[in-house]
Amino acid sequence: MIGGVTLPIMLVVAAVCPCPPLLVPEVAAGAAAEMDVARAACTDAVGVLAAARPDRLVVVGPAEQSGRGTYLEGTRGSFRGFGVDVDVRLGRTGHAEAEVAAPAASQRSLPPSLAVAAWLLQRTGWSDAPIEGLGVGEPLAAERCIQVGRDIAAGPERVALLVMGDASACRTLKAPGYLDERAAPFDAEVARALGAADVAALKALDTELASELKASGRAPWQVLAGAAEGTDLAGALLYEDAPYGVGYVVATWS
Repeated sequence: MIGGVTLPIMLVVAAVCPCPPLLVPEVAAGAAAEMDVARAACTDAVGVLAAARPDRLVVVGPAEQSGRGTYLEGTRGSFRGFGVDVDVRLGRTGHAEAEVAAPAASQRSLPPSLAVAAWLLQRTGWSDAPIEGLGVGEPLAAERCIQVGRDIAAGPERVALLVMGDASACRTLKAPGYLDERAAPFDAEVARALGAADVAALKALDTELASELKASGRAPWQVLAGAAEGTDLAGALLYEDAPYGVGYVVATWS
């Protein structure tokens, strides 16, 4: 509320996707087929974003820094660090706006989570709205994440969010974080909250537990929760599984 006037919440749609580089078939190589179902669900989720015809798309994903960093349309990313010659760009290929933004963005590279998002958007031929990226540090406090989301949704534009992040990395003995018996219940609650568009539950996620379980999506999900305050978006869970012992969730809010 500003000057006694209640401003409309302009988040109109959101999609939640996991961000393992293994979603990119060239990175997964011989195991690419194992991610086919997750990949298809992500494609469907991006389609829901496009169908809403937003004025602006904000892509949010985990990053290493403790705060937050913005990435202009046109910022490039790469999967060369994973041994494959695959480059991506956050932007609408062939659009003049992205070409103009690209030189200003050329000094920064997308973090892996946003590179995966850029790959998904390129794969689906996104051309519906300008894009900007936001990397949120995994240690960022819940209150700050929620405020970031509120700020995103506070403008006059109809905003869409593509929220990248993984659940726990401790579901099996061979998982990156080894087996932790708390991981499956944590992931089940995350999947339930994301599938139900449960803003209160996402706000209340245990940040310490999420960190111990190596859940990279905690901060981005809480950004989503802040952006969705006061909306009546309905959630749909499109995918939930834990290949490689890491929890992956795909959901839409529309």
